[in-house]
Amino acid sequence: MNQNFMQEMVTYRMPFGKYKGQLIITLPEHYLVWFSSKGFPEGKLGQMLSTMYEIKLNGLEYLLKPYVNKK
Repeated sequence: MNQNFMQEMVTYRMPFGKYKGQLIITLPEHYLVWFSSKGFPEGKLGQMLSTMYEIKLNGLEYLLKPYVNKK
């Protein structure tokens, strides 16, 4: 996993919708599951959301700790 991508993912805020302004890493799992069923947006946002979905789905949140501490 690209370290720059991971660092950006922990600081990126959702740009629209019910959770607008909330950090991608704090989005509830049910919201990510909804995106997974409906389709993730194109581009970097979609990559971040799908990556966060996989991380939460597989219980891999510990992988984010080194990046959260860098803030």
